[in-house]
Amino acid sequence: MKTNPKTEPRDFHQARWDEPILFQLSSPGERGVQVPAPGPAAAACGDPLRDLPEGMRRKTPPALPEMAQMRVLRHYLRLSQENLGADLNVDIGQGTCTMKYSPKINDQFAASPKLAELHPLQDPTTVQGALEILHETERFLKEVSGLDRFCLQPGGGSQAILGIGSVIRNWVDAQGLSGQKDEIVTTIFSHPSNPAVAKIKGFKVVTVYPDPVTGRPDLEAFKAAVNERTAALLITNPEDIGIYNPHIREMTDLVHSVGGLCSYDQANANGILGITRAKEAGFDLCFFNLHKTFSSPHGCGGPGSGVFGVREHLVPFLPAPVVDKDAQGRFFLQYQGVDRENRIKDYYGVLPAIVRAYAWILSLGDEGLREVARVSILNNNYIFRKILQIPGFEAPYAKGEHRMEQVRYSMQDLMDATGCGIGDVQNRIFDYGMHIWSSHEPWLVPQPFTVEPTESYSAEEMDEYVAVLERIAREARENPETLKHAPHRSTIHHVDHDVLEDPKRWAITWRAYQRKYRGYFEPRS
Repeated sequence: MKTNPKTEPRDFHQARWDEPILFQLSSPGERGVQVPAPGPAAAACGDPLRDLPEGMRRKTPPALPEMAQMRVLRHYLRLSQENLGADLNVDIGQGTCTMKYSPKINDQFAASPKLAELHPLQDPTTVQGALEILHETERFLKEVSGLDRFCLQPGGGSQAILGIGSVIRNWVDAQGLSGQKDEIVTTIFSHPSNPAVAKIKGFKVVTVYPDPVTGRPDLEAFKAAVNERTAALLITNPEDIGIYNPHIREMTDLVHSVGGLCSYDQANANGILGITRAKEAGFDLCFFNLHKTFSSPHGCGGPGSGVFGVREHLVPFLPAPVVDKDAQGRFFLQYQGVDRENRIKDYYGVLPAIVRAYAWILSLGDEGLREVARVSILNNNYIFRKILQIPGFEAPYAKGEHRMEQVRYSMQDLMDATGCGIGDVQNRIFDYGMHIWSSHEPWLVPQPFTVEPTESYSAEEMDEYVAVLERIAREARENPETLKHAPHRSTIHHVDHDVLEDPKRWAITWRAYQRKYRGYFEPRS
């Protein structure tokens, strides 16, 4: 029987290095570069520390690693060999995190010294090109969403939601309604950062659960949740399970009828670009992750960029500054007409991610953006049918319906039959050079995993991913111990997750690491 080498699971073995951290590789006096002594100009500047209060001056220099260039190079190259990512493998199992192909020409734009060497404190007259990119990116986002102004400051999606929460909080306070409008409504399958931000901003969180058949927010429960105390609705559509909610306009109209605001979580807009807009769905605010929908690498692959927009009546609550253009065609940072006190992040955004998104949008155009959505939906429904043919895998809710850009599946049947669940499959799939993500908590879908192929992947690549899942499901039935002791060919074996729940064991700095773990992690002989 002939096989297709493009779709067969690949033999894989992860590189493994017992690599110390930088501080352990440090040697006193070792240098990567010899910095020249200060010249005459330094003497003219005087003592740069003279205006620094005595209490803020170090008694000793910082204990930074001292290393030669070759040692630094080897260190980071070795670590890079222990990574997986969208440039190495079929990375459609990252779920809602949306790993798609980022055109390398866009990376070259972002890495250009003309951009990378800009300083955020430069005078605006010296960075007109960068400000123009910011201004034009905002213009594109206004067209995509239908909203009136955008803030490009946030460094990620959760920070953008925090910005939205600040706008809602300040708007409520400005209306003199802080004693009355103290509730925010969200849904359980919207992103968890929505209720988290609502809580941080002092609101009570009212969570609507799904209809057990359709998976969409229970409309009657939603109607019961909305009242005069409702300050806002924070919702995703399609939600994280990939099912579009056709009642969204009815829901936003209901919130508006009691004087509340509506915010659209569009962290993942892959399936609706150029097809639906926040404005027509009745939203007052929305946000996008430029590092997901708009092609930049995902935030944890760095750097991230979350951008959020508002309707005209909320512009005064938008964090300052925004970028405007004067009558002479010069770009400048505008502090008037927006909230000077409400900053989300220093300076004016994560410029490399914004440049990538700007170039991506320009290269596609409006019809290209719509094609991204069409192909994302097509790919998702292609792999949806394939995965449902694997014994032990199913997709709860909305039986027989098409899905949008992703699906939250369940392998509870596989767990019941073999004792192997999503955690075991996650460990085993590393042995095939791939990754699979479960879902956000809580697990309303039992033994969940979320797959999102985006527009980047071909049918052959999706077939390869499905072939790996089929093989792992077969291994679970024939020899479950293979999964229970996985991974076998990866960088690490099982990770102790207990440390994540015990702050006493956290070590987020080198000094804390030395204090807590001196002698604990010794190199193997």
